[in-house]
Amino acid sequence: MALGVLKCLKLLKPSQLCNFGESFIANGSLYSCMTYVTNVDKEDNFEKLIESWNTGIKKQKTNKAMRVYLERAKQHDDFMKRQQISYQIGKRHLANMMGEDPESFTQDMVDEAIQYLFPSGLFDRAARPFLKPPETIFPPRKAAEFDNEGRPFHPFFYTGRPTYYKILFDVRQHMGDLKLHHNSLLIKRLPIDESTKMDVAGSAWCTQEEMQVILVEPISEIEYKIFLTAMERLIAMPYSNKVKDFINKYRKPLLGQKKALDIPVPLYDESGRAYVTTYECLRKSARGHVTIRSPGTGLIDINGQDISYFQDKQSREQILFPLMFTNMVNTVDVECYVDGGGSTGQSGALRWGIANSLRSFVDMEMVHKMRLAGLLTRDYRLKERKKAGQKGARKKFTWKKR
Repeated sequence: MALGVLKCLKLLKPSQLCNFGESFIANGSLYSCMTYVTNVDKEDNFEKLIESWNTGIKKQKTNKAMRVYLERAKQHDDFMKRQQISYQIGKRHLANMMGEDPESFTQDMVDEAIQYLFPSGLFDRAARPFLKPPETIFPPRKAAEFDNEGRPFHPFFYTGRPTYYKILFDVRQHMGDLKLHHNSLLIKRLPIDESTKMDVAGSAWCTQEEMQVILVEPISEIEYKIFLTAMERLIAMPYSNKVKDFINKYRKPLLGQKKALDIPVPLYDESGRAYVTTYECLRKSARGHVTIRSPGTGLIDINGQDISYFQDKQSREQILFPLMFTNMVNTVDVECYVDGGGSTGQSGALRWGIANSLRSFVDMEMVHKMRLAGLLTRDYRLKERKKAGQKGARKKFTWKKR
């Protein structure tokens, strides 16, 4: 109605505006026009009058929640701009220190330069210095979920976590569709193909932290478990491969496992014997590398000594276990070098290196058995440090009341 009144006012002359009514109703609100028309003496001021009315109406429609959101969004954008400027300045300084062109200085070159200029022996990567784009460090800001008048866009807005519950709703919808398809085949008496289930080998579910980044919403541990349970039920249903695109959104490939499955190709020395060398054999603080040569006579060389390098029986069994498991005790020669740590750490590191190198000399069935036996799994456990105010890493002092 307000637009109709404004059109009528535009047809009137300025001298006729003063005889117009004192007020009119527009959009359920009472707007007074007497204060506007009494000062209108010229036709030039009429356009300003109409513009001021339009501006007042627009401001009246803006919801308080939207104003708060716009203010916070502006603060977030200003913060990201400052961080982006600081990142570009730091990258330019780093490029000048390395003698590179700042314009063509990529993120991989930045990581290499930091590793070269600031070497760190800290085991935890989060404690090492780094320079990353601010978009990868600070979480993204969620867009507005309501319009100017405060009406929410999402049907699950009032749950507090609309995106999370929308995923659970989609899971239920897909399960219902698959069940209907399955029942239709049963009615037609058609055979059910078990191969239609989705194969999720080589991938894993996104972690709780990664799901929070995807959803741009905080979720609790219980909610994350509910999500995993619902998705596992969806995968277990027949013909779940029909919704594999939806499932793969929340799964990630196991790149480390894929790399571990790549069996190295043996090389040949001057005498024509095949050999494979495995580096970075780790266990606690022990570090070493192992070379397996085939054919051999069962010779074991550890730092220039035989298996008597280890005095205790348990460490010797650790070295021999991969060879005995694959029936390769008298078939290959083993050359090892290890440094750091004690006998337990050194034998554990060499055991993994021997097992990893033996994959090149056995069939795939034996490799699968080795994996099930745990021979190809690294042990990244470390000794936990002693805590201040405690007797040890976990042990406490005896508590006495008096």
